[in-house]
This record gives sequence, structure tokens and C-alpha cells, in this order.
Amino acid sequence: MMKIRKLLLTFVLLVSLSGCAKPVPPEKSGYVGEWQEKTMSLLITQDGSVRYKRLKGGSSTSVEGPLNGFDGNNFSVGVGPLSTTFVVTRPPYKDGDQWKMVVDGVELVKTTGTEKLSW
Repeated sequence: MMKIRKLLLTFVLLVSLSGCAKPVPPEKSGYVGEWQEKTMSLLITQDGSVRYKRLKGGSSTSVEGPLNGFDGNNFSVGVGPLSTTFVVTRPPYKDGDQWKMVVDGVELVKTTGTEKLSW
């Protein structure tokens, strides 16, 4: 019975936190979309959902959570102590016919949604 209560509490907590995402403000709408590089993928939706995955040094890191907000060009994702800040050294910019952005030292290219990483 205790196990069921814990599962129910966890479910209720997750459902309540799912509504915590802050929508991307109009002045940061260029951040919205799917951004990729061979070892990194970042998805930011207009409603403030973020999904990130990175392969580095033989291991992978992933983050899924609500957008907390922006601090300059940087943005944070997660809830309370389980949040992380993404450092944006170059916000979205046009390079030829591609949109690019540099996040955590990695240059990402905005995809059209047809390109998908195999991992």
C-alpha cells in the first residue's frame, strides 16, 4: 500500500510540475525550434518545454523539463534544485541560409524538423 501511495504522490507531483513551464517571450522567439549538431540536440517549444541530449566523452547527458526563463541570452530549465542553466555565447543568428546558435560551447544548426539524430 505504501508503494502505491508513493507512486501516486510522484504522479501528482509530475502532473502539477508539468504546468510550470514559462512560454518563450516574443523577444526570444528565435530560440524556438529544434537545434542540432552531431553530438547534441536541443528542442525548445513555444510553450516552454525543453528537451536536450548531448554525447560527450563516451557518456550522454539529457534534460527534459520546463523553461524557467531567460537571463540575458542564457536560459534555465528544470524545477528548483533540479534546474540547469544553458550558457548561450551566441544567440540565434543567420549564417547564409541556416540559423545557428552557440550553446554550452557547441554551434548548433536549426533544423527543419526532417533531420533527426540517430541516438
